[in-house]
Amino acid sequence: MAGSSRGEQRIGLLNGFAAYGMWGLVPLFWPLLKPAGAGEILAHRMTWSLVFVAVALLVVRRWAWAGELLRQPRRLGLVAVAAAVITVNWGVYIWAVNSGHVVEASLGYFINPLVTIAMGVLLLKERLRPVQWAAVGTGFAAVVVLAIGYGRPPWISLCLALSFATYGLVKKKVNLGGVESLAAETAIQFLPALGYLLWLSAHGDSTFTTEGVGHSALLAATGIVTALPLVCFGAAAIRVPLSTLGLLQYLAPVFQFLLGIFYFGEAMPPERWAGFALVWLALTLLTWDALRNAHRTARTLRAQAERAADAGVQAVPGGAGRGAGVVASGTPGAADPSVATTAGPGAADPADPGTPVPAARGPEPLDAPATKP
Repeated sequence: MAGSSRGEQRIGLLNGFAAYGMWGLVPLFWPLLKPAGAGEILAHRMTWSLVFVAVALLVVRRWAWAGELLRQPRRLGLVAVAAAVITVNWGVYIWAVNSGHVVEASLGYFINPLVTIAMGVLLLKERLRPVQWAAVGTGFAAVVVLAIGYGRPPWISLCLALSFATYGLVKKKVNLGGVESLAAETAIQFLPALGYLLWLSAHGDSTFTTEGVGHSALLAATGIVTALPLVCFGAAAIRVPLSTLGLLQYLAPVFQFLLGIFYFGEAMPPERWAGFALVWLALTLLTWDALRNAHRTARTLRAQAERAADAGVQAVPGGAGRGAGVVASGTPGAADPSVATTAGPGAADPADPGTPVPAARGPEPLDAPATKP
């Protein structure tokens, strides 16, 4: 049983690395789609993503959620908001990468957890611990330093972080699985995207049929590039603790940052290094505080479980009581720190890096919480 659990965790980790690795390396893909512009690439991504996830859902026969969603106008409206916000996020990211701003785009996903926390305070009236306040303050200082270094606010980073934090907030309220949510969002995006592609074709500006079969295949592959990391993420989310996923999420912007410097050759003057150093300090504080709080919660739950077990032993006299106590503490639903770390309320994700990870519900073929870049 323990060996099976370790095997499941190993599979989960491999899928987690695969998901965040693909999201981190995606800047290598978008330049391959030139001479298509960012608008055309975005429209193809929305169109082909719907095709891919529709086929996936047909294979696993998971369509019951669609009828339920259509009967709930409020949730459907939130899905429309999520579709609009992620459209902005995708469009800005594709444009940024193909315009030589990979490093600035990676900064957006570094500061996304900080923006998410700030939105929680401003919109949800959440209360922060002192270390979290310090992290947010350090992140704000980093943005100021970078604005001075760039000679302007890092608007690409801020746009990506704000749009993705908003997307995460809306997704939390919709409460749909990742693939189902992507299907619903791209279904809303589909007609405008298809209309734009037809308009481009009518005006002779489409590259889909004019740049060869290879170019057409790459544009169609945008659906796979969008959905495949989500499938891997879903496999990871149900097998590894949320604290682990929270650490893995930084792989994507780290890979993007390194690609921007070493592959795309973007400049990193001293003031930009200073700004990034402050961002990394803020994330270190945030991560340390989260891990410390999770450890404290696990100890509290363990102590509660031990007290409950002792109370069960004392309640029944003799050996029967001792046996009853063992059964009580081993029944499903007993407080267990390991369960608390995997089935918590959520952690930052990232298809788009930063969306809350849903509580683990047991293995499902396709389930992921977010859409990365």
